[in-house]
Amino acid sequence: MVRLLMKWDIKVGREQPYFEFVMREFAPGLMQLGIEPAEVWYTIFGNGPQMLTIGEVSSLEKIHAILQSPEWKKLHGKLLLYVTNYGQRVVAQNSRTFQM
Repeated sequence: MVRLLMKWDIKVGREQPYFEFVMREFAPGLMQLGIEPAEVWYTIFGNGPQMLTIGEVSSLEKIHAILQSPEWKKLHGKLLLYVTNYGQRVVAQNSRTFQM
């Protein structure tokens, strides 16, 4: 099992359309691609990314194929319309350590 760790900040003034996009397109799109949402963290106060999202995939090969797919590129491109400071990382799942 591997995890796709994603972080970003929501663009100022784009909060409502961002949340609509995430609920209607982004989360369902991740699942259609084979990425199972595992955790979502929303930072209300303090420094650091506003959003931290973790999706799980069965293998390293599968996540690499997903991240190279036209469907991912389209979904990711739409996300970037609503967010800044996007970053992502693929890691092996390890229940004993915090992975950010």
